[in-house]
Amino acid sequence: MRPRAWPVVLAALLVAGPARADGEDELVALINARRAETRDCAGRPRSAASPLAPSAALAQVDARTSTELGRALSSAGYLASSAATIVVSGPRDAQEALRQIELHYCTALLDARYADIGVARGGSTWRINIARPLIAKDLGDWREAGQAVLRLVNDARGRPRVCGDRSLPAAPPLAWSDQLAQAALVHSRDMAQRNYFDHLEPGGASVADRATKTGYRWRVVGENIAAGQGSAKQVVAGWLASPGHCENIMSREFDEMGAAYAINPHSALEIYWTQAFGAR
Repeated sequence: MRPRAWPVVLAALLVAGPARADGEDELVALINARRAETRDCAGRPRSAASPLAPSAALAQVDARTSTELGRALSSAGYLASSAATIVVSGPRDAQEALRQIELHYCTALLDARYADIGVARGGSTWRINIARPLIAKDLGDWREAGQAVLRLVNDARGRPRVCGDRSLPAAPPLAWSDQLAQAALVHSRDMAQRNYFDHLEPGGASVADRATKTGYRWRVVGENIAAGQGSAKQVVAGWLASPGHCENIMSREFDEMGAAYAINPHSALEIYWTQAFGAR
């Protein structure tokens, strides 16, 4: 088990304004949409960051110092390798909360090390806990985890879902494709070994190229990627909480998928996930 490092809890920002009693899920979606953008805090080009998976355990954590944060995480049953807290007070809605977070805590907001998020709101105060979980001991090999992703995705497709600001109907289940799974495995291993996070390989190859190389005769292909999540459940939760990734999962254009992870403890994000979609 790696040593746990707890950054200093981020200070609260105080602004005035009335409160509204909801918006936690909306804020998670807005944060993930911002992390998916390819611009950094200064507007310079950057690679997108992995979406954050909602965690009920993280949402329960209430700490004001780094020492308190470690104890609170343990009490909530959340096993983390790193974590931090952001608190903003005053925003009336999720959009304003995001603006304040981005204005004052943009570096933490876009930090690629974090993979999970818990948001709690009390009146006009918003507490955002972000963390990187330990990898599940029962994760299984890449194929077992990929099949678990398939089951979770098909469960999600079985019901109507809101992805960002789009309401999408239920969709038919996807079938497993060994060829798309191989394309996913190749990309996860490449990201892990070459220490990057992007849909495009450093040489420029895309999901279309990877699927074609396996012999998959596709009519349409797509891809979700993530990094840092320690289980299939966490990675699917992260994709579903990110508007663009959620739309891929719910898309009726696709009827097959494959998924795989790869681990490199010496890389920046340790575990990398790829989900490849297709239709012939």
